[in-house]
Amino acid sequence: MCIAANVFYLDWELSFLDWLQTLHNQMLDQVMTAITSLGNGGIFWIILALALLVTKKYRPWGIAVAAALLCSVTFGNGIIKNVVQRARPCWINEAIQPYILVTVPKDFSFPSGHTMASFAAAVALLLCSRKAGVPALVLGAVIAFSRLYLYVHWPTDVLGGLILGILWGVMGYFISRRILDWRQKRKQPDGS
Repeated sequence: MCIAANVFYLDWELSFLDWLQTLHNQMLDQVMTAITSLGNGGIFWIILALALLVTKKYRPWGIAVAAALLCSVTFGNGIIKNVVQRARPCWINEAIQPYILVTVPKDFSFPSGHTMASFAAAVALLLCSRKAGVPALVLGAVIAFSRLYLYVHWPTDVLGGLILGILWGVMGYFISRRILDWRQKRKQPDGS
């Protein structure tokens, strides 16, 4: 890999990723590549946010998810990844490179953007509705696992993405509450 990056990982992380490679089979490979593609660029979560935003009943949910995703991309992908500059495992272990099932990402590894966006959106949704949030969390967890299975993130990248995603999800929810409160106050006649 031609990108200058920090190479640091814990020994157990490489061992764990190498062990995951023993689970590979054709069906699981196809499932994991399909699942991980839902998180590419946060596309699934962006489409979900847009779908929620266009329906009046679910617009507050859409605002929360969109705000969480904006926090995730701005602070996580925009700032933290570029400050930490951690090399990806698939850049380090050249023996695994011929077996990588997805396009090798060119951006830095920490935190996992797929995991961070998934948990940001899912937690924001969970705070709006438990019924909608629980399946979103399950999907987020499977997307996070797919990043390890596909050898493109270290376990601590995924853990960091999960923690930051929860933070951005909570922030997105509270931002949405503030926006909705502000809109409600603007609708009230003077003197109320």
